[in-house]
Amino acid sequence: MNIRDALKEELLEIRTKRLDAYSEHAQAITEEHWQALKQAISSEADVQEGVELIVAEIDGNILGSVALFPPKSDAYEGLVDEIDYSEIRLLAVTSEARGKGVARALINECIERTKAKGFDAIGLHTADFMKSAINLYGKMGFERLPQFDFEPANDGVIVKAFRLGI
Repeated sequence: MNIRDALKEELLEIRTKRLDAYSEHAQAITEEHWQALKQAISSEADVQEGVELIVAEIDGNILGSVALFPPKSDAYEGLVDEIDYSEIRLLAVTSEARGKGVARALINECIERTKAKGFDAIGLHTADFMKSAINLYGKMGFERLPQFDFEPANDGVIVKAFRLGI
């Protein structure tokens, strides 16, 4: 598996695969929340200055992607106050590549890039309906940081903050 920076011409493919990956959650949440999530994962947030868009590929086939936001950036488009550490966002793995270590490899790449820049922590946000993601983050040592939780659709679904000291 090759982990690398995404190419500009891959942006549409990455966003399409990201939306496909997240669509599995549409039945687990309200339509209102799905629309809010869909808007968030389809936004231009992944091309803000300083954001690193990273892909995992095998034989030129993109299996997953993630956006790494620098500290003090607007990773959640105004929904979360500025945070002092890098933030993992928009992690997505194609359905056919799940369970093969793609998500872990992308997260580890984000951790290594964050360490290389001299930062001592990395964070992310997810919700309880993303059960496999929460399980993976727990196994990797991420800890809850409730003061940075938010509720994007005012429907009771809390997007929970996690942080890992590195």
